Amino acid sequence: MHHEWLDEYLLSFPCVEKDYQPVWQWFRYKVRGKMFAAICSPGPEHKTFGGHDLLNLKCRPAEGELLRAQYPDILPGFYSDKRTWISCLLDGDLPEEVLRDLCGRAYDLAVDSLPKYVQREIKGT
Repeated sequence: MHHEWLDEYLLSFPCVEKDYQPVWQWFRYKVRGKMFAAICSPGPEHKTFGGHDLLNLKCRPAEGELLRAQYPDILPGFYSDKRTWISCLLDGDLPEEVLRDLCGRAYDLAVDSLPKYVQREIKGT
């Protein structure tokens, strides 16, 4: 993977936990049980996704469409709901600042989907 900073960055968000899903061979990043990111390397049998290091990120449906139109290295989510997930090719040309921004947005979406009292706990308010 060309983005060694990514794991540390994803884990730097409040209350994030990382686990490994052996069946899918995914490293998953969750906030209070809600997944917002995953890193995987699909095999060649997965056509467009195969042979690439991928970062799957949660996103809003309209935002996902715009991002895919703007960046060739952003694809519909691999093995995910293609409306609400995107896959970023980590071996592509996406700028680091774009990846960091998308990670923050994905995290915020996951937090916003949690009950209000949990959101307050996470935000410390």
